[in-house]
Amino acid sequence: MPRDTLTKEQIVETAIELLDEEGLDGLNMRNLGKRLGSAATAVYWHVQSKDNLILLVGDRVWDEIALPDVDAVGWRAAATELATGLHDMLSRHPWLVQAFGSHLFYGVSKARYDECSLAVYEKGGFTGAHADRAAGAVFTFVLGCVLGVAAQASLTRRLARDGGDATAAFQETLDKAAEIAKQFPRLRSRVEAPSPTDYATAPVQTFEFGLEALLNGLESQRPT
Repeated sequence: MPRDTLTKEQIVETAIELLDEEGLDGLNMRNLGKRLGSAATAVYWHVQSKDNLILLVGDRVWDEIALPDVDAVGWRAAATELATGLHDMLSRHPWLVQAFGSHLFYGVSKARYDECSLAVYEKGGFTGAHADRAAGAVFTFVLGCVLGVAAQASLTRRLARDGGDATAAFQETLDKAAEIAKQFPRLRSRVEAPSPTDYATAPVQTFEFGLEALLNGLESQRPT
């Protein structure tokens, strides 16, 4: 695709697809150019650098989060909807979690999300720094919940590139961890339960349970 027919929109959308499939390490201008049917130099002409491209795609995915109408649903429901939308977006794009460690993200889409988040907690009675802390606490909780998803996606790709069997490697690790866990009574009772789950994996609805507990705690601290 020639430079004059290639658009920044096409580059960003294709880069997101590439990142979703191959992760942050798999993104380079040559691979991206091949997907676009264009030379890497044409891609550079539109986005200037790889770091700038990551900034662009990192901001674009924030558009996927539906912003609630806090006046219509109330602050608790809006906070839950916003946090759930963030959790789902980061789970779809685990490379973004990895990129938080090496890039500083900003842009219109993220600012729109942050503005809505502050509006939600201000509606709940938090003001100034209290609203900032409430929004920050929920964001940090959501980010922590998706770290496992991001780590598993990254490890799976690495094992696949090395020709390994990711499923077998994960199962072998879980089996070894379970054997160690049996040395401790509380862990052993879970590993040897009639319907055990994989050791060290989060139980179903852990995110929902934790988010509700966190919002309950914030609600107890709301100014009267």
